[in-house]
Amino acid sequence: MQDAGMLTIIVPCYNEEEVLPETVKELGAVLEKMIQDKKVSSESNILFVDDGSKDRTWELISKYSSELGYVSGLKFSRNYGHQNALLAGMTTAVAYADLLITIDADLQDDINAIPKMVEKYHEGADVVYGVRNSRKTDTIFKRRTALTFYALMKKLGVDLVPDSADYRLLSKRATESLLQFDERNLFLRGMVPLVGFKSAKVYYARKERFAGESKYPLKKMIKFALDGITSFSVVPIKLIMGLGFVISIVGIAMFIYTIIQKVLGNVISGWTSLMTSIWVLGGVQLICISVIGEYVGKIFTEVKHRPRYTIEIDDYSGKFKNKNKD
Repeated sequence: MQDAGMLTIIVPCYNEEEVLPETVKELGAVLEKMIQDKKVSSESNILFVDDGSKDRTWELISKYSSELGYVSGLKFSRNYGHQNALLAGMTTAVAYADLLITIDADLQDDINAIPKMVEKYHEGADVVYGVRNSRKTDTIFKRRTALTFYALMKKLGVDLVPDSADYRLLSKRATESLLQFDERNLFLRGMVPLVGFKSAKVYYARKERFAGESKYPLKKMIKFALDGITSFSVVPIKLIMGLGFVISIVGIAMFIYTIIQKVLGNVISGWTSLMTSIWVLGGVQLICISVIGEYVGKIFTEVKHRPRYTIEIDDYSGKFKNKNKD
């Protein structure tokens, strides 16, 4: 069994003023209990990352940071997105923490799974995935689209852990390895399994959101899924090539059909098939160009090497700057 290490719980926040007081209360209770049970060190803490919120989120984080020694925060200069908020928290905390847990602020992920994750870490796991044991809280549409997405990603050769999101534990060395991935198009669910190391799973029941609105409406979910597919697989581009061959074969067949019809004297009819062919082929071409454009756009983003985020206020490092970084 490993020695109890310093745990940092990283919580990305975007307009979470309604749920934040309850989040601090519940996560604080779990953290204090683990410290009492000597599962983690007394220096363990919670790091909130404010992803450019427009409400009182940062004001509340600052308040709790001044009142509670185990609470600290990072503040982005603007909204950079959920994945970048997670990455910023890990980048900042890994210099001090021995193990890190990422969890959303909405309290849908069962915080009682945290001690179980830490237990798995002490048993030797460097990566512990929080995995939902059911999707009863999801709508039928979301449930089916999620299953379709995981099945599709598996066929594309992407190693994902089904029904796991961004609720996970990473050891210090696993986090350091993950941070070596330099891409700007972040899809952490696909990147973490690439790190390797020993992994484990902890199953839990996902709850309804405590308060506030979901930060992942349908539009963002679709974009997130597309980012995952295009960031980890070139199969869509290969499918375009296959589609091109199929269309070419159909075109040759249509050419032969046209010659036969001309020989037979049936050249008056054909307006419907001609118009259908034009519209179908035009649509296929636009789709193909769009898919290729998606990849070109990602290349464009990567080669610029712009910063993933800008931190306006770092309250975390100030609290732990005198601690041993080894």
